[in-house]
Amino acid sequence: GQPPQLHNTHWGLVCPVETPEGQACGLVKNLDLMCYLSVSSPGDPLIDFMIHRGMEVVEEYEPTRYPHATKIFVNGSWVGVHSDPKHLVHQVLSTRRKNVVQFEVSLVR
Repeated sequence: GQPPQLHNTHWGLVCPVETPEGQACGLVKNLDLMCYLSVSSPGDPLIDFMIHRGMEVVEEYEPTRYPHATKIFVNGSWVGVHSDPKHLVHQVLSTRRKNVVQFEVSLVR
């Protein structure tokens, strides 16, 4: 048989690796190989890590003193600000690569 061919309107709704008979084995196999599921990770170790690297916690932040500071969010909550976000991103990435910070940590700029 022919491999399944997706129509443009099906993109994102149908697995292109799914078998022609319609079973979900292609989808299940690919999810098994390509994804990682995690349950909520505690944010406190990461927050402490960033505090020791110049992050000011949101409770102590004065906008008039640092008007251009970048907001830092952990698990969707605003936890602080940093005046040099590029340097902080570099520090978090380098320590994540050394397995000091959990590999699940992702950074969005």
